[in-house]
Amino acid sequence: MEEELIEKVRNGSHHAFRLLIERYKDQVFRTVYAVLRNQKDAEDASQEVFVKIYTSLSRYENQGFKTWITRIAVNHAIDCKRKAARRNEEITGSAVQPPKEDILLERLDSVEAKFEEKQLRLLVRRRIGEMPENYRRVIHDYYIKEKSYKKIAEEQEVEVKTIETKLYRARLWMRKHWKEEDFQ
Repeated sequence: MEEELIEKVRNGSHHAFRLLIERYKDQVFRTVYAVLRNQKDAEDASQEVFVKIYTSLSRYENQGFKTWITRIAVNHAIDCKRKAARRNEEITGSAVQPPKEDILLERLDSVEAKFEEKQLRLLVRRRIGEMPENYRRVIHDYYIKEKSYKKIAEEQEVEVKTIETKLYRARLWMRKHWKEEDFQ
């Protein structure tokens, strides 16, 4: 359904774009508001985000639309915050930005990085859930729970060599079934 709407928008359907806006307007607003913390600024920025989405849709590569628009929203909100800080600097006539603003911008960058990291973690967990059970368990224990070969072997009541073999086969399965671009 979503991919059909996107294709219709690419083909010039304004109605399809309105449906996308309706579907994602709350999420975009919440994302922008989390960065800007101002109702009016978040409303304006949300509208600008949808303009960016519309103009960038030709570059969208079907890699997760919700994640893609959220990334656009976060980046745009950070840009708005930076512009507001620069305007504030010009109004006050200060040639040097106060250290407080530097810390705020670092935090915004950190928020974006944390968001992207969280999205990637969620994607990896979902993809692990799609693996065959015998591989899923050993991958989860080793990479997510960070257990040693020995600990996993004890819990599964098998030899350490068996765990090594399972991990080797699970990694082969991932190389065969997963593409790097699925995680970007």
